[in-house]
Amino acid sequence: MDPTLLARIQFGANISFHILFPTITIALGWVLLFFKMQYNRTGNLKWMEAYGFWVKIFALSFAMGVVSGITMSFQFGTNWPGFMQTVGNIAGPLLAYEVMTAFFLEAVFLGIMLFGFRKVAGWVHTLATFLVAFGTTLSAFWIIVLNSWMQTPQGFEMRDGVAHATDWLAIVFNPSMPYRLTHMLIASALTVAFLIAGLSAYRWLKGDRNPAVQAALKTGVWLAALLIPVQILVGDMHGLNTLEHQPQKVAAMEGNWETGPKVPLLLFAWPDEAARENKAEIGIPGLASLILKHDVDGVVPGLNDYIGTHPPVKPVFFGFRVMVGTGLAMLALSWLGAYVLTRKGRLTPWLARAFVAMSFSGWVATLAGWYVTEIGRQPWLVTGVLTTAQAAAPIPAPILGLSLTAYLTVYAVLLTAYISALFYLARKAGGITPAPVGRVYPAAAE
Repeated sequence: MDPTLLARIQFGANISFHILFPTITIALGWVLLFFKMQYNRTGNLKWMEAYGFWVKIFALSFAMGVVSGITMSFQFGTNWPGFMQTVGNIAGPLLAYEVMTAFFLEAVFLGIMLFGFRKVAGWVHTLATFLVAFGTTLSAFWIIVLNSWMQTPQGFEMRDGVAHATDWLAIVFNPSMPYRLTHMLIASALTVAFLIAGLSAYRWLKGDRNPAVQAALKTGVWLAALLIPVQILVGDMHGLNTLEHQPQKVAAMEGNWETGPKVPLLLFAWPDEAARENKAEIGIPGLASLILKHDVDGVVPGLNDYIGTHPPVKPVFFGFRVMVGTGLAMLALSWLGAYVLTRKGRLTPWLARAFVAMSFSGWVATLAGWYVTEIGRQPWLVTGVLTTAQAAAPIPAPILGLSLTAYLTVYAVLLTAYISALFYLARKAGGITPAPVGRVYPAAAE
């Protein structure tokens, strides 16, 4: 197999595993702050019990994210030396900003957040929770800035084949950054919403009728129900931005080969790159033009305008449909769950089981969207500046294959252990979070 393709698969496996955990911690920190603020406001013990359970999930996810991020960063030097050699003057400072402003903030206050409720005043613990949540979001900001710059680079000039920054504001606030950041933050919130709803539903099905379980369940369901329509709107805006700056990616997402009007929205097709056509098309006439141009007669770019420079079609085409299909399933389930909770005050058993089954649906949608974004950028690593092949190290295929196998084996074991640990914690949850020294919690109200 081509060594560059193996290196891409290896980095893809690393980042796919890594992204699972920041996707949880980015939004879960804010949910924990919500639980703490609700307790501060009402004095109701159920909110502190919910905090006590979910802070364990946060700690486990944070640790997994840090470890997997370290192994991923090694590959910049081992597998992709051309990346830093060419754009290191821009990528290096952005990664350093993430460490200095976000990681240090998280590291300093995480201990207080996890263990300080017995040792510090209540407002200090609340402040620590806020700062950790802010730190995770700030970390996401810098990473998305770098990734967005790689998609839509600006604010630099090339000198002797090396990129040099000329305008840091233009680099940070590049054309795709606001859309990509908003889309990712909401994706994180939806991932956490379904995880909270799913594990809470699991606890309820196991007979745990603690008010904290119901409070967390309602929080997860309503968070999902409210945010999914917002995500659909943001996704549409992000798609229009991508159409403006990376039309070949949108053409691959739509499976559209010829530029023209009245382009159908393909519900299913089998793209054939050799024949440059689709097999077994099932579509809605004109709908892609209407969505992308807000006009049925709007002209949508086709892949045949970008022969040799467009991404692999199948992974982008099917990844986009997995993302959208999973999102629509999340929309239907969350709205149904919110309706049933409003009418009955609790989920029915079959609906609770559906939420358990969808516990990790946010991961599926996030990974599918990430593949669309990253594979859709090919053959470029930095659009118009550096191709993936130019950045790759000359490592023999057998060595890459061996290290890839090792990575996949370790990641499979770790992911199985992580998911098992979450459900173990859910089964064993119970009791009351110990009160801070010198404070007596009031009795929990229903």
